[in-house]
Amino acid sequence: MNLISNLILSISSYGSAIEFIFKNKMKRYFLWSVVLNILFFTTGFHFLGQLSDELLAGIEGYIDIENWEFWGSEVLSTTVHFFLWLILKILVFLILAFLGGHVVLILMSPILAVVSERTERILDGSDYPFTVNQLLIDVVRGIRISIRNFVFEILFILLLFGLSFVPLFGLASSPILILVSAYYYGFSFIDYNLERKKISVSDSVNYMKKNRGIVIGNGILFALVLTIPFIGIALSSFVAIISAVAATIALHKKNKKERTNSTLTA
Repeated sequence: MNLISNLILSISSYGSAIEFIFKNKMKRYFLWSVVLNILFFTTGFHFLGQLSDELLAGIEGYIDIENWEFWGSEVLSTTVHFFLWLILKILVFLILAFLGGHVVLILMSPILAVVSERTERILDGSDYPFTVNQLLIDVVRGIRISIRNFVFEILFILLLFGLSFVPLFGLASSPILILVSAYYYGFSFIDYNLERKKISVSDSVNYMKKNRGIVIGNGILFALVLTIPFIGIALSSFVAIISAVAATIALHKKNKKERTNSTLTA
């Protein structure tokens, strides 16, 4: 029951996060998302497009498609070229959709650390003096967590892929994959709060395991947005800021509720 209540608490914090951002004049942080999207569209997509074209040329060279000389070879080669081109474009898009979430978290780590800290300072008056050194520590830890979570997510995906061939289980593999992704994305957003309190990575891992409802609820929107074709990556950088605020609000509500309960039972 605690899992469900924490899940609801975490998801409901998104509504509070959007209101919080506009009320406390934090909209300017979305400029980082705009810059990030410009970088993605001007460099990332161009690079991925070149990669798919080079793969296509390599495959066609391997099967020697240009030297096919038999009746109907021209039509067949054109058809094969089209389907190879389409498959590679779809494959590159799927890779981008999967890797993109972790790339966004890594590139957004400086602003997410600042947004999370400011949210907590407004909520309960916590004072964390700004220093470049502390910001670098937050950023490095954020990147470490993102890379760690990416590795574990890959392992889960490989496991789910193997189990997807099992009758009936295959139908549940996609929802499970989204929940797994949500858990690791939520982990990244929530960890900024734990790092400020000097909680080690290992203790942070244990905290996430004990509070899966909060973690999954916080990461679910980010995970779902990434599944939107074509615009998922662009939207995810904006959602990341909202998620960082929502994570801090959710933990604030949870801690306040626990303090109230402990007072009543004392």
